[in-house]
Amino acid sequence: MTATQNPTNEQPKTASESGERRYATVNPFTGQVEKEFDFTPTEAIDGIVEKAHAAYQEWRERSVEDRAAVVRRAAELMDERRDDLARLITTEMGKRKEEATGELYLCSMILNYYADNGPGFLEPKAIQPLMGKGEAVVESRPVGVLLAIEPWNYPFYQVVRVAGPNLVLGNTVILKHAEITPQCAVAIEQLFTDAGAPEGVFTNTFLRIDDVEQVIADPRIQGVTLTGSERAGSAVGALAGKHLKKSVLELGGSDPFIVLDAEDMAATVKAATMGRMQNTGQACTASKRLIVTEDNYEPFVEGLKQAFGTFTPGDPSDPSTSLAPLSSERAAKDLHAQIQDAIDKGATVVAGGKRPEHPGAFVEATILTDVTPEMRAYREELFGPAAVVYKVKDADEAVALANDSDFGLGATVMSSDVDRARAVAERLEAGMVWINQPTGSSPELPFGGIKRSGYGRELSELAMFEFANRRLVRTVPVKKADRPLGG
Repeated sequence: MTATQNPTNEQPKTASESGERRYATVNPFTGQVEKEFDFTPTEAIDGIVEKAHAAYQEWRERSVEDRAAVVRRAAELMDERRDDLARLITTEMGKRKEEATGELYLCSMILNYYADNGPGFLEPKAIQPLMGKGEAVVESRPVGVLLAIEPWNYPFYQVVRVAGPNLVLGNTVILKHAEITPQCAVAIEQLFTDAGAPEGVFTNTFLRIDDVEQVIADPRIQGVTLTGSERAGSAVGALAGKHLKKSVLELGGSDPFIVLDAEDMAATVKAATMGRMQNTGQACTASKRLIVTEDNYEPFVEGLKQAFGTFTPGDPSDPSTSLAPLSSERAAKDLHAQIQDAIDKGATVVAGGKRPEHPGAFVEATILTDVTPEMRAYREELFGPAAVVYKVKDADEAVALANDSDFGLGATVMSSDVDRARAVAERLEAGMVWINQPTGSSPELPFGGIKRSGYGRELSELAMFEFANRRLVRTVPVKKADRPLGG
């Protein structure tokens, strides 16, 4: 079931003029409410879950090759519709046109990866029994209906990295997307429907937050996955535990970007800029804490200041724009409050620090130094175009500072000495470490963190098994009865 759009002939409203909170497209560049969607009625939830459960009974019986073919067709349709889907992303959460297109390229790669490799990942794995004769195999079987709660910052990618492996596996998916990206959610459901997925295999809903527990508690729901904030992850993880459901949580990050040395400082600064500013800094794996050894600190900060000075606000649909708005006015206010807290408590502003004199949910590309533990910017995730740069004397101090965080998602180590970088990487408390490149994403690479960044893995072969029944089948030869005496 897909919630229906509210028909209206009225002029677009600004976000402040909108009434009851609901799923809505609020253009972060113009501030206008462009479309609104009704919440899924609470009384309709049981029927939605029943359709997904009934679809699972049929979907799991299809051959894995048939399921993979549907996922492959979804990738083809995504490529065909790329321009229209990119416009939706830009309109709903403000992503620059170039980056929106890049997100969709990655999505089709992910879908094709699981269509091509998923059947092989699901081949039974033989085990040699230690006792007795016969054989043993571990099969990977689907478990049922999953609830996916997904965020706005990568509105297609976040959903696809759950849907791709699980649809090939044979599970069915109910989606609760972010309230600010409803049109993207509708488009994703339509994509899988048009690719040949039967009704109920992939279902978009516009659930109220208060109705999420009803879905998780339903005995037909076998798992829940969430990408979002610590607060949301804590709530969903608790609900999943209460109802004995498997969960995967990908939460926030405050990734360190450690510069041990820099033979090519311009290249190092470019990597740091890309790592911090991609998607206007609205990425869990963005390089948020730039930790630089003292011999490289001054030239690095100067180079970063020059790079950040080139970011100017503009229309994200204009290819010439270098700084897009944040996803919402609320997001811009929240980030600016964190920046201002640091400034008020003595941090140095190297660049930016303010809301620009420009309409839209903008915050200047900001660099802070001299950030100390009593400032919010030291502990909290800065979800936007704001970097904090720290000076350290050596690798030991860099590792200590990098690990002094509640988060443990990704990390980057930059050095011309790869062995030295690897030695530092081994000591970092993170689910992913990239050497000489900012943290990224690719279909074949496992994605996930530790500590308060969550648990479980998405992407790669590992994602096929998070919501799989790893079923053992042990076969022992039939013993023939002894022949009776005198027979």
